[in-house]
Formats: sequence, C-alpha cells, structure tokens
Amino acid sequence: PAVPAPLATDAPQRKASAVTQGFLQIDRLSKAFVPAKPVFADVSFTLDKGEFVCIIGHSGCGKTTILNVLAGLDTATSGTVIMDGREVAGPSLDRGVVFQSHALMPWLTVRQNIAFAVKSRWPDWKKSQVDAHVEKFVALVGLSPAIDKKPSQLSGGMKQRVGIARAFSIQPKMLLLDEPFGALDALTRGTIQDELMAIVRQTQQTVFMITHDVDEAILLADRILLMSNGNETPEGYRPGGIAEVVVNPLPRERTRTSLHHLDGYYALRNHIVDFLVTRAKAH
Repeated sequence: PAVPAPLATDAPQRKASAVTQGFLQIDRLSKAFVPAKPVFADVSFTLDKGEFVCIIGHSGCGKTTILNVLAGLDTATSGTVIMDGREVAGPSLDRGVVFQSHALMPWLTVRQNIAFAVKSRWPDWKKSQVDAHVEKFVALVGLSPAIDKKPSQLSGGMKQRVGIARAFSIQPKMLLLDEPFGALDALTRGTIQDELMAIVRQTQQTVFMITHDVDEAILLADRILLMSNGNETPEGYRPGGIAEVVVNPLPRERTRTSLHHLDGYYALRNHIVDFLVTRAKAH
C-alpha cells in the first residue's frame, strides 16, 4: 500500500512563534485552579483573518477555558489575548459565541431573539432596519417560515440554527463555537455543518471552534490544534497544552459527501485519531 505523505505540521508552529501580526494572537496562556498544577500552560497560537481553526482534545484539557478566555467570559492565570490589535478584556460584540446549548430566550420569538442582539450592536437603527437585517440572517440559516415561532416550537437543530444566525447577525470580527452541534443527531448535524461552511465562505468569517468530532474538524478547519491533557510524569506534573498544529491539506471546496474520497483524508484522520488515542492523555 502507498505510504501516506507526512503531514505538514512544522510550518504553522514556526509561524505561531514567528508571526506577531496575526489577527488573533494568543501568547503564553495558562490557567491554574491549583497553583502548582495548571490545567494548561504556555499556549500560544495565532489566527489569520478569515481562517477557520478547530481545537480538538479530551475532556479536561482546557479547550472550553481557552474559548471562554477568547470570548472574554473567563480570565487566564497568565498570558495575553490580542484581537485586531487590542487586548481582550471582558465580553464584546466583536466576538460572537455559539454554545452547545442554544441559549435562546424562551419568551421571545426567533425574530425577537435575533433582534435583541442586533439592537445591542446598532442601538440607533430604526425598527425597519433591524427587521430587514434579522430577516436576512434568518433566511441564511433557512428558517424564514419559523421566524415568528418561539423556541419551544422548534426542534433542537432549528434552535441551534437560530443561535448561529444570532451570532452571525452582529457581524462579529470573530466567531467562537463551543461544540455547537454536539447535542444534535447525525443527520441534522451534517446539514448544519454544510450550512455553516457555506455561510463562513460567504462572509469570510474568522472562526475558532471546539469539537470532539474528528471528521467535523477535517471538514471545516483550515488548521487543527491538537491539545494534550495535563498529567503526572516521572519528572513531575506536566500541564496540558497545544501538542501539535496540523494544516489541513485537503482542497478547501470539500463537502461532507466527498470528504472520504479525497486523497490524504485517511492519512489526516488516522493521524488525529492516533494522537487522541496514544498521545493526548497520559497512560
């Protein structure tokens, strides 16, 4: 059998330490709940404008903490996050966040839920402007017929689409996704992945996303950050961190149905699965 080509993992790591003008710069981030045992330490990477980066790793490695720090919802013990030249300190409408639970206000309709975010972003807009803007983003996720329904009348997948439309509607500089499809069935998940990919291409959105799903990362991401858990070693405790950065070598126009037919797909998938099984956690 053909030997799979080695994965290009060196370049982005060199780039992360050499590049200082990335759109998003994370520098030597660490988080410790117990001072001597940080969950992760010395996490540094950059994101370029318009880039889609996924982070993958086992529970407990600190992925969500990193995303919450980027969102301004949590603080790191040390290190800095700079987005578009400004340090991230507290939440901001420059960053749209989509969590695994849709976080919609149950007493508001789809239209009102999204309008709430739009009005926060552009408080001077007239009602007609807000309505037109909301309708555009509801149409983008295929929910126009449900625009005046409340969350209780929607399926799980529809609620998650509303969450995605709301995050896009404020036209953030960056989108942060914390396993947004984790609670959905496979069919719905696949459809929304395709929709998300289409919207991201259309809007040139910069995205940082957490996932446990290897194929999801391969489908969506330009680069995949592989994160290891903190563990005890014979030399003492070693905090978690970014163990490797994998550049996705597959063509950017990939689709869910064509993914496993692409040259390099299996080598890439096996590499990530091997990392998760053998290298991400201490044995």
